[in-house]
Amino acid sequence: MSTVTASTSTVAASLRRLYFVRFGFALVWAGLLAVTASGLGPVSVALLVLYPLFDGVAAIVDARSSKATGSALSLYANIAVSWATAIGLAFAAGSGVPAVLRVWGAWAVVSGLIQLAVGVIRRHLGGGHWPMIISGAISTVAGTSFVLQAAQQSASLVSLAGYATLGGLFFLASALRLGRVTRGR
Repeated sequence: MSTVTASTSTVAASLRRLYFVRFGFALVWAGLLAVTASGLGPVSVALLVLYPLFDGVAAIVDARSSKATGSALSLYANIAVSWATAIGLAFAAGSGVPAVLRVWGAWAVVSGLIQLAVGVIRRHLGGGHWPMIISGAISTVAGTSFVLQAAQQSASLVSLAGYATLGGLFFLASALRLGRVTRGR
């Protein structure tokens, strides 16, 4: 096995573990938000702030484990955007669900574009990043829909649970596809 192949396999294995964790977190988070999404209570606000904080921490782990992929700068941008979003959500919660949807929507657009860029940069790691490319594109569209939903009378947090679930499924797909790289295929 060449050094490049061994390095790629090591990065893929690390990312695979991270993606499985992100999948599990997204599903648990979505379930908890769905149960508490009827309003902006302490639990739902804590969950809303927790999601982008977790995304930032996951990006740190990702950047450390995959410096050789050339995607670290994009990941550092994602960390900053995610943590700024957590702060923004904490403040937006005081203004109601529409404000939360606007902040979340803006974050989904920006982080979706970053995820799309990271996926494109990492195409050489095998097919494991095609789901991330697709997910980034979908996140951008979903973010726009959250901003539009904020203007409607029926604005609700429930759609965020669906967004997280779909994102988690894309992380699962990436993890499974990266399994081929870790097995040397």
